[in-house]
Amino acid sequence: MKDDRHSPMRDAGSDRQVAEEVPQTPQTMAPAYRLAFADPEFLCRDELRPVRLQLELLKPEMILDERGITSTIVLFGGARIPEPAKKDKARTKTLRDLSKFYDEAREFSRLMTLKSMQSYGREDVIVTGGGPGVMEAGNRGAKDAGGSSIGLNIVLPHEQAPNEYVTPGLCFNFHYFAIRKMHFLMRAKAICVFPGGFGTLDELFESLTLIQTGRMRKVPFLLFGEAFWRKIVDWDALSDAGTISPEDLDLFHFVDSAEDAVKIIEEFDEAS
Repeated sequence: MKDDRHSPMRDAGSDRQVAEEVPQTPQTMAPAYRLAFADPEFLCRDELRPVRLQLELLKPEMILDERGITSTIVLFGGARIPEPAKKDKARTKTLRDLSKFYDEAREFSRLMTLKSMQSYGREDVIVTGGGPGVMEAGNRGAKDAGGSSIGLNIVLPHEQAPNEYVTPGLCFNFHYFAIRKMHFLMRAKAICVFPGGFGTLDELFESLTLIQTGRMRKVPFLLFGEAFWRKIVDWDALSDAGTISPEDLDLFHFVDSAEDAVKIIEEFDEAS
């Protein structure tokens, strides 16, 4: 193992390799003898949860830093929305009708990735949940433009492999939803939400809450598919009831096309 550290002390990787090559005896084969950081059973104990949370925060952060990625464009959206060529296999008519947003997500990501490549892929990098549907469209659009994109996958009981369009070196996997959400927003320059289900709604409202409460700075917040979102959520009713302030409705914009979304982001950048 190459040691490119500046410390004169022996590195942990070398010791792990040496420990794996010791003669097998009752003592060396006992779990107690394993190096703590090389012991999967030990790391998965309940008492080690704080360490695992820290590791899930650190690993993607260090890799993104090494790649020089400073800002991202976040895409949230449904895993069940099919690409138009496969919409006949969709479970409902609504999903078939929503398939147009697969193409919008793909085109939006392509356009934003072209902008990202002007900064050598360090700014405005597309990040999705790494799965199918809208997420696949986002990563696919970035690849169409010849650029990179990030996938933040999470282990789920019925989850398949990451979609094939995520850049392999930027494809991460998580156990903790909370840490995954942090990585979605830590570099977010804009948040784009496409039609989706519980997961998309969770991401939508948590992100809006962070901006509403001042825990996150205001960024372009775009809801693709005005008809869908006005049907799913009675935004005006929330304002009329007083459970949100009237100005909270200005935290987001409805858009229906990739071009409109790009224009809003560009105008926001110029205003900033």
